[in-house]
Amino acid sequence: MADRWRPAWADIDLDAMRHNAAVLCRLAHPAALCAVVKAEGYGHGALPAARAALDGGATWLAVALVEEGVALREAGVDAPILLLSEPPVEAMAEVVTRGLVPTVYTRGGIESLSQAVGDGGFPPLDVHLKVDTGMHRVGADVEEAPALAEAVATDPRLRLGAVWTHLAVADGAGPEDREFTRLQLDRFDVLLSTLAASGHRAPMIHVANSAGAIGVPAARRDLVRCGIALYGVAPTPELADELAATTGGQRLLPVLSLRTRVTYVRDLESGERVSYGRRRPLPQRSTVATAPIGYGDGVPRRLFDQGGEVLIRGIRRPLAGVVTMDQIVIDCGPVGTAPVEVDDEVVLLGTQGHEEITATEWADLLGTISYEVLCDIGPRVPRLLLGDRSAAPARSGRSA
Repeated sequence: MADRWRPAWADIDLDAMRHNAAVLCRLAHPAALCAVVKAEGYGHGALPAARAALDGGATWLAVALVEEGVALREAGVDAPILLLSEPPVEAMAEVVTRGLVPTVYTRGGIESLSQAVGDGGFPPLDVHLKVDTGMHRVGADVEEAPALAEAVATDPRLRLGAVWTHLAVADGAGPEDREFTRLQLDRFDVLLSTLAASGHRAPMIHVANSAGAIGVPAARRDLVRCGIALYGVAPTPELADELAATTGGQRLLPVLSLRTRVTYVRDLESGERVSYGRRRPLPQRSTVATAPIGYGDGVPRRLFDQGGEVLIRGIRRPLAGVVTMDQIVIDCGPVGTAPVEVDDEVVLLGTQGHEEITATEWADLLGTISYEVLCDIGPRVPRLLLGDRSAAPARSGRSA
């Protein structure tokens, strides 16, 4: 920690990322694994996440933004990079130049890509046609998809590289959710039959996200697009158990842990109230510890109200007051019963001793999902890469 002043950081265990990728590859085989590294790799760092996932067996990457794909290319990553949404018209030339794989679902998008390929004198470009089977976010209507596939297939500048869709409730355990997932797959398969009858058979079909890859074998197809599972978080506890049952006991390993250190310790009398709002009196004369991390770093302010805890010396300790922008205050128990010192490590997410606090635990407390918990960890928190192999050349996939 000598290379920074504020002792707050996130450990990123790249060996855990490689393990998770390998587990998902074995699960999905013969389907290939596409590692979703959008939003800075779900808060873990897009470039190290991408490299570790490729080391673990992924052969594709996926991002949300053209800018995210360009950053990976500029860092030397040359694996196929799928854009999960249709790029803006003004970005099409950059997509083509950088060798990114665009998703399309509008005629205007197809025409703009074709023009960009022609203007740059590039060889024909593979595009992935996204179909909306019920998510209703982006994607061509099932009824419109055959005409769009025809437009791609008959354009000498483009090739129909894949047809894909996205499952809305693959993580749902209820009968209504399972039925809707079956409905989406049925709609998709009917469309594929329609396309085949017209002579359009894409060389790749993909459907499954993390939940679909684990819990819906029929969704695995040629490629699975895994995000949250790669980072060591199962979409639901039930799916964690299903993954273990399917893979002979293999489990996902959390990649990120969030840590800080105690910077100040004091004893306060019973009844004293700590932090903004003075929400709760201390139940007895207590030792309280301050640590330099707060909601400005992604620690939710509501964590105190919902009973959030941290680990110090392997013991769960509740927050003593509301999370502030830059600091938290921790109730370490009655004076004399809980030795705590300046520089003790504080674990907000991760393991210490025999205890563990997970992103799923925070999500359950806060009424949200683990994806949001991880993505909210802000840029003020340095990411310390464990198991980094970045001195090695970037893994090859295709030329940019």
